[in-house]
Amino acid sequence: MRDDILFELQGEKAKAYLAKGKRIDGRSLMEYRPISIIPNFSKNADGSCRVKVGETDVIAGIKMEIGAPYPDSPNEGSISVGAEFTPMASPIFETGPPDEYSIELARVVDRCIRESKTLDFKQLLIEEATKAWIVNIDVYVVNDGGNLFDASSLAALGALIVAKIPKIEGDKIVKNEYSGKLELSCMPLLTTFFKIGNTIFADATISEEKAADARISVGSTENRQICAMQKGLAGKFTQQEIERCFEMTFEKADELRSTLKDALAAES
Repeated sequence: MRDDILFELQGEKAKAYLAKGKRIDGRSLMEYRPISIIPNFSKNADGSCRVKVGETDVIAGIKMEIGAPYPDSPNEGSISVGAEFTPMASPIFETGPPDEYSIELARVVDRCIRESKTLDFKQLLIEEATKAWIVNIDVYVVNDGGNLFDASSLAALGALIVAKIPKIEGDKIVKNEYSGKLELSCMPLLTTFFKIGNTIFADATISEEKAADARISVGSTENRQICAMQKGLAGKFTQQEIERCFEMTFEKADELRSTLKDALAAES
C-alpha cells in the first residue's frame, strides 16, 4: 500500500512537470538517461550483455540448445525469448509464473528480433527435419527504473552480437568450445515513447511510466525499416503523433546503436 501511494505521488509530480514541457530530472523530452553497457557479462552464457539505463538494470543471456525444427519449417532453427521479473527488482514484482507484463515484454523483444530477419533461421539448421539450433534469449530484470522495453531490447541485441555457437560432437554439445559466432544482418532495436496528456516523451522513468496514459514501442533497423510495433496502456495516439514517433524512432535507435557499438569496441 505504501509503495502504491509513493508511485501515485511521484506520478502526479511527473505529470505536473510534463504539463509544462519539463521533466523532473531535467532531461529534454526525447533525451535518454545515461546508458551503461557491459557485453559478455556472464561467462556461463553463450552470449550475454548487461544494460543500465538510468536506474533501470537488465541482463540478457543466451543459451544455444539443439532441438527439432518445427514441422512447417523443417530446414530452420528458431529463437525463444523469455523475461523474468525478480521480486528484488521492484516492490510490485512477485514470485510465481510470468505475469502479463513480463509476457508482453518477452513477446515484443522477440518480435523486434524475429521480424527484422537479422537472424537467418536457415543458417541455424544442423540436420534437416531433425536437428537445429534454438537460440534462447533470457532477459532478467535486476531493477525496474522504467522503460524496460528499450533496455531489454538493447541487452538482447548486445548478447546476440557477442554470442558464440557451441561445438558439436555427435549429438552432444561440447562445453566451453565453440565453432563460430551468430551472423546478424542488421541491428534491430526498440524505441519506446510515452504520452501523458498531450506530451510525448522517450525513456520514461518509473514515476513517469506509472503516470503515462499511453505507450508505443517501435522496432527499427539501421536502414530505417520498421520491423515491429506494440501499443500499450489505455490512452490513444493520434495519427500525427504516431508519425512523429516514427520519425524519432530512427534518430533515437541510431543513438542507442552508437552507444552499443562503442561498448563492443571497448570490449574487443
